[in-house]
Amino acid sequence: MPQLSVVIITYNEEKKIARCMASVKKVADEILIVDSFSTDQTKAIAIADGSKVIERRFEGYTAQKNFAVQQAKYDYILSLDADEYLSPELLASVAKAKSNWTADGYAISRLNSYAGKWIRSCGWYPDRKIRLFDRRRGSWHGDLVHEVVRMDNDSTVINLDGDILHEAYDNASQLISKMQGQYADLFAQANAHKKKVTTFKIFYKTLASFFKSYILKRGIWDGYEGLVISVSNANGVFYKYAKLLELNRRTKQKSKE
Repeated sequence: MPQLSVVIITYNEEKKIARCMASVKKVADEILIVDSFSTDQTKAIAIADGSKVIERRFEGYTAQKNFAVQQAKYDYILSLDADEYLSPELLASVAKAKSNWTADGYAISRLNSYAGKWIRSCGWYPDRKIRLFDRRRGSWHGDLVHEVVRMDNDSTVINLDGDILHEAYDNASQLISKMQGQYADLFAQANAHKKKVTTFKIFYKTLASFFKSYILKRGIWDGYEGLVISVSNANGVFYKYAKLLELNRRTKQKSKE
């Protein structure tokens, strides 16, 4: 039976890391934490639980996750974030896949929550991504924020039953802060002078995002939570393109000086 390394990247996740580790104990032959110098008890909790911890300065999600994969003891990888954990059905699916590894990678649905409610609208579900894979056949790719596992062209990928449960946001403040702050900043940095932005593009991209999330992706059926998420999605689109526009302008102005 192949041995499995579970790799988790962390930064100040003392409230959630124990649950994440506990959810994989039955299938993990190694739990590796790559921590971005947390200032809380994340590192201490992980070490006390028996996990291996490596500290590394954060240089973007793709770079951090690839580093974690490279440091793992085994070639078969399950990659998680600290605020994620396995549903019982997914745990059983991973155990079954581990006992009879028939694909190079396995795609898993992620079920996200807002204020304690699991959200299946707004484009948040099934949010299926490859998270269980043979590192000899795939790796993380993407810009500073939109990272995905890509397998070699001739690789086989199978969908697993069950969900990665992601306690994403407790309230509107967290959601808005992440959307218009961290994600927008990383998007602007990653796309500086690679994407052309105009005022009109910001306008129609923002409206299109709300319509897609609230109407096409049925956010309207999730009541208040669906409305908050749809508005926040649009808000995030507005700020990421606004920040990109301003960054492009500043850089262009400096080049003229």
